[in-house]
This record gives sequence, structure tokens and C-alpha cells, in this order.
Amino acid sequence: MKSKTKFLWLLMPFLFSSGVFAVEDGFPGRGEYPDVLVYEKSQLFNDFSDVVMVDTRSKYEYETLRIKGAVNIPVSSKDFGDKLKQLRASTAKPIVFYCNGRTCLKSYIAGREANNLNVEDTYAYDAGVFEWAKTYPNHAALLGKSPIDPRDIISAKKFTSHLLEPDKFSEKAYQMRSTSLVIDVRDRYQRAGTGLFPAKERWVSLDDQKKLQKYIKQAKAQNKTLFIYDEVGKQVRWFQYALEKANVKNYYFMKKGARRYYDDLMVTQLVLNDRKQ
Repeated sequence: MKSKTKFLWLLMPFLFSSGVFAVEDGFPGRGEYPDVLVYEKSQLFNDFSDVVMVDTRSKYEYETLRIKGAVNIPVSSKDFGDKLKQLRASTAKPIVFYCNGRTCLKSYIAGREANNLNVEDTYAYDAGVFEWAKTYPNHAALLGKSPIDPRDIISAKKFTSHLLEPDKFSEKAYQMRSTSLVIDVRDRYQRAGTGLFPAKERWVSLDDQKKLQKYIKQAKAQNKTLFIYDEVGKQVRWFQYALEKANVKNYYFMKKGARRYYDDLMVTQLVLNDRKQ
């Protein structure tokens, strides 16, 4: 990055606090993390061979869609700091973190953690992997293949067409209980030992691709409709690529996941308690 640009970003905390800059359109995280230097998309493309890209998302997201050549160090992992220090020790190149897009905060979180660890010359590419893949398909990988066809990136419209509100999800899954398969794809920490549909559902982490493929094949062979949920309704978007690749037609996701399900239950209980009083 040119020294002039670096100097400008070093001034960002002052500029934000003084009101010289408002939060940039479409990048809400820049106001929350003014201490994290950022790379713009076109600038990153120009410097691409001179930086190290770090994908801060989960392994499953990384293996589904990523910037070509990026290494995966999930910012949520316990050893993120150790792996980052090891990476810095292996290269003098600038390290650029990225995640899903403009409203995803993982790249900023990674940048701030790097600052706290005194790992220098680090940046966030905060436009995210989707914008990158659509703009530079030759420098992206989808399901392990590169270059990609941007038309293979699942649109938000197609994703939302498979979403059901928690109550509709539950109702439909039970109505179709003889021809449905419910799958909880939360990790073991989110699940905390229990699912939403005891005796009905199967549990499998998104990182266990072998088991995921087993359930996909089972659903297709038995002509069952898949009902899939995660913690907050975001991880299932990545599972959709596996479903589409397997040509699965009948599947639904729980909108905003298990957390929304529990929130709705709490609201319902409060309403019932009020009526009893």
C-alpha cells in the first residue's frame, strides 16, 4: 500500500470522531473498527500477488467459496492468534483478512486482534468474497474449482425462496413427518446437547462433509424433504451449494435459525402468562 494511503488510514480514528467522515455507505464496520486499515477491491486486485489473503470464516465456508490462494484461519478459533503469528513469521508480505461481505465483521475483528497482538502490516478487505468472486472470477474458487462462473453463485433471491419462519418450519416438518428429514447443522457448542426436534432430527456439524453427504443421499433415495437449521440462519446458505450440486429439489431452511425459534417461544410464553394474569 502506498505511504500516502497508509497515512490517510492512520488518521481515520480522528476523522471519524471529528465528523469529517461519516460511516461510508455500505461499510458499517468501518465506523466501529476505525483502527483497522482496509483494502479497497480494485487496489487489492492490483496488489494481489504481493499480499497474503487470510479467510477468517469457517472451514466449511472457505471450502465452498473463497478467494483463490487464500489460507483459512477462522477468527473464531482458539488458536487464531498463534496461527497468525506463525503466518507473520513465514512472510513479510502484507496480510489481508476477508469474510463474507460489507456487513460481515470477521475481517475487522481479525484486524483488531492482529493490532492487539502487535502483528504489523495487516488489513481488512471488507467488500467480501461474494463481490470479489463476481468481479474477479479467475481469482476465486467455488467448491474447489477455479476459475468460476459467477452465475453459479447462489443469489439472495434463490436462498430466501427456501426460507421458512420457525413456526412454519416446525409445522411443515411435522405435517410431513413420514416424508421429511430434519437436520441440525449447528456445532456442538451451539447445540449444547439438545436439538429442537427430539427423536425426529439428525445432528451433524457442517465440517463433517462425509456425514452431510450421507444424509443428502438418504433424502434423495427415500424421496424425503429436507428441513435444515443452524444457529442464526447464516451457515445454511453455504450448505445450499452442496444441496444444489447434488440436485436436491425439496429442502427448507429455518429463517434466522434456532435463536429465532427460541426467541419466538419466549414471546409466546410471555403472551400466555399475561393472559393468565
